[in-house]
Amino acid sequence: MSEDTAPPRAPEVPPAGCLYAGIDVGSAATKAVLLSEDGRMVGHHVRRSGADLVAAAETVLDLALAEIGAARSSIVRIVSTGFGRSVVPGAQDTRTEIACHARGAYHHFPMAMTVIDVGGQDNKVIRLAADGRQLGFRMNRKCAAGTGAFLEEIAHRLDVGLGELDVLARQAENRSIRIGSYCTVFAATEVLSRIRAGAGLPELAYAAFESVAQRVLETGHAEGPIVLTGGVAEHSPMLAEILDQKLGTPPLVPPFAQCCGALGAALFARGGGGTP
Repeated sequence: MSEDTAPPRAPEVPPAGCLYAGIDVGSAATKAVLLSEDGRMVGHHVRRSGADLVAAAETVLDLALAEIGAARSSIVRIVSTGFGRSVVPGAQDTRTEIACHARGAYHHFPMAMTVIDVGGQDNKVIRLAADGRQLGFRMNRKCAAGTGAFLEEIAHRLDVGLGELDVLARQAENRSIRIGSYCTVFAATEVLSRIRAGAGLPELAYAAFESVAQRVLETGHAEGPIVLTGGVAEHSPMLAEILDQKLGTPPLVPPFAQCCGALGAALFARGGGGTP
């Protein structure tokens, strides 16, 4: 039988006691990451958190394990993070989102940096020293301004899918339109007034990303190389491009940026570094 006709090889099932898991239960999405003994990311999964956080945590872990054909018995240790970290079944330890995003970002980029995580309900700006120590952090919780929830609300008002915002924003010819409201509810009303004034969907989509970038920078601490984490960073490259324009340097976006917090939790579970 030739290589072209040979059946695909089944994935090698990890033996018991060789995986480390991190589970990040966020307000919008729950993420799981699996690391091998040598620190490689071998599995991950993401799903919406919904109302049942326990079920979301168990589902993402089971699906990440199924991705590599592994059983729960393969897991040595589980560390949880996120706003729902206290409800994760089987977690032996919990860590803050700040600690986990810092750890995950530093794992990819071991240098002094500012980590910016744009989450579902808040954003975090974390400064790290060259050795990975946290020098300080700030969070923005002002009515979800500058967050994923803000972008979801704008997408709803424009009657487009959240994934379409990035595509629309790239089509904007007039990039001077601004959404100035700090409150997400007032911002939605402002969008409606812009629509009545004749603003197009691409211009409003661009304005939404520009508003998020501006709110993030108003938080402060954005010094040195910038590393973006979170779902917005992974799925909406327009945010990184706008921050590049404002800062004069392109932000770094790690692989699977939405899972950076879960990666950090898995690294805490493993107790070391490694290359994902």
